[in-house]
Amino acid sequence: MTHTVLVTGVSRHIGARLATALAADPGIDRVIGVDTVPPPSPARDGGAPLGRTEFVRVDLRSPDIAQVIAAADVDTVVHMSLVSGPAQSRSAMKEHNVIGTMQLLAACQRSATVRRVVVRSTTAVYGSSPHAPAVFTEDTEPVDVSHSGYAKDAHEIEGYARGFARRRPDVATSTLRFANFMGAGIDSPLTRYFSQPVLTTVFGFDPRLQFVHEDDAVEVLRRMAVEDHPGVFNVAGDGVLLLSQCARRAGRPAVPVPSPAFRVLGGLARNAGLVDFSPEQIVLLLHGRAVDTTRLSAELGWKPKYSTAAAFDDFLRSRGIGGDLQVAMVDWLSGLATRW
Repeated sequence: MTHTVLVTGVSRHIGARLATALAADPGIDRVIGVDTVPPPSPARDGGAPLGRTEFVRVDLRSPDIAQVIAAADVDTVVHMSLVSGPAQSRSAMKEHNVIGTMQLLAACQRSATVRRVVVRSTTAVYGSSPHAPAVFTEDTEPVDVSHSGYAKDAHEIEGYARGFARRRPDVATSTLRFANFMGAGIDSPLTRYFSQPVLTTVFGFDPRLQFVHEDDAVEVLRRMAVEDHPGVFNVAGDGVLLLSQCARRAGRPAVPVPSPAFRVLGGLARNAGLVDFSPEQIVLLLHGRAVDTTRLSAELGWKPKYSTAAAFDDFLRSRGIGGDLQVAMVDWLSGLATRW
């Protein structure tokens, strides 16, 4: 029986949706949401209604998080408070991700009540490389591990989670490596990229991409929060899409440029605030990445509702992108370019 769940990162979309789903569960006594800023107001800012979730404003880097866990007799912690782009600076991002996770896990280690910990991670920990395997399993060693950015933070966070699991074997510790989120409520570097009128791609590369729909992501997190499933799990929709297939579904013309020019354009777009072309984003759009989700399906006895293609199509519908007319126009322009 799960009595009190603490969810970090409730001011962000997936964290808020998870807190709402857990608060609706009559088998859970209390849901406590923590973040450094209050969640968006449903009436004023269009945020998700959090139901009976109790919000506590706390910085995970401070010792206050231990007091929150102790005072509420928290038995389950779901750590969602990770950022993939530096809102202020790279150093602030690293402190939030890595130092915040260290403090949180240290508080869980000292707690006499915590019995379940769920940590959000990313498939970016595997890296992207022309030498990478076709499909990564949870036991595959990463290739070309990033030395900076979100991927490096996630790699360090997973190391701390493994250390915590060794020191507290009585706690069911789950690490979830999510593919890129897709859905109506997702605002990410990748969704902003696909929302551009023209998609800049890298000449000679057509990477394989994998997505997980936000509904499926929330369901996996919910199940992990109320059941014991220790271990590391990949989370993604079935199948893959080539970047060229994504562009066609979106009805967006793709303009291939040499790799150096792509990096320059990415930097310009980032400086203009259009798209956050982080190093991880650039490498992903060069080499792509796909993961195997057999372990998750076997563990939960569950399959995601949305495939990678269905998740991407749902995102397109929610933004009014694509449609037969746009796709037909792109096909016509492509044919014209070929004749010339």
